[in-house]
Amino acid sequence: MKFSVIVVCLNPGGKLKSTMDSILGQTCRDFEVILKDGGSTDGSVEGWRREEGPEQCRRESGAPHGGTVRFFQEKDHGIYDAMNQAVRYTSGDFTIFMNCGDTFADEKVLERVAERVEEQRAKGADLGKLVLYGDTLSGKNNVTITSAPRITGFTCFRNIPCHQSCFYSTALCRGKPFDLRYRIRADYDHFLWCFYRGGAALVHVGFPVSSYEGDGYSESRDNRARDRKEHKQITESYMTKGALLWYRAAMACTLAPLRSALAESRYFSRIYHGLQKKILGRRN
Repeated sequence: MKFSVIVVCLNPGGKLKSTMDSILGQTCRDFEVILKDGGSTDGSVEGWRREEGPEQCRRESGAPHGGTVRFFQEKDHGIYDAMNQAVRYTSGDFTIFMNCGDTFADEKVLERVAERVEEQRAKGADLGKLVLYGDTLSGKNNVTITSAPRITGFTCFRNIPCHQSCFYSTALCRGKPFDLRYRIRADYDHFLWCFYRGGAALVHVGFPVSSYEGDGYSESRDNRARDRKEHKQITESYMTKGALLWYRAAMACTLAPLRSALAESRYFSRIYHGLQKKILGRRN
């Protein structure tokens, strides 16, 4: 059982090093890194490759695992196109996508996820249709964002796990490439496809997987309107009108805008996420 960790970049600056250091520092060595560059011109990618030495970076498609970095450079039409390209080069059983600036929560994440995979194997789960997801450390507010212990339709409508905290069976990534019609929420569309149409089992691992930098493309003020539009388009393509009516009513009755503001607040986010964790009744 092997992991493929995909890192796509374009002029990442110093963020590339922090992400790569986190990945290459994992205690589990049964992984490969697919470093896919869209044509950086800031010197950061070549600088990282030069400083880390040629032993880490190999271009050949058949390079072995054990923490090997396989480097590819190819023009793309945005982050989701780059991620689709990178999936073609993977040889691991499970794939996770890490953006530059994001890191694993600690050095034993892959080791512990591998244990969860073996637990699912022992239960007879179809590993080709499995998504393992965890909690997320927020780099923006320094709190733990707790994922739902069980994925439901309402969870899918309201708040799915952070993309950087999800390990997908590579077969699911190949079976459903990211839809390039969506500039902001193609990962959300892919998660819903896994739940509604891909026949995937979605299992919470019970611990933080990634530290998410935050303030990404989808979170900028200029893109929030597009984010809402894509959310509407995607949910309407997977959920019934009756379900959507119920979910929207539930969000209104539970003061969703206020809760979102508290969750993102520098002053109240720790209290909010602490209460959320207690309500969900889960412990790390």
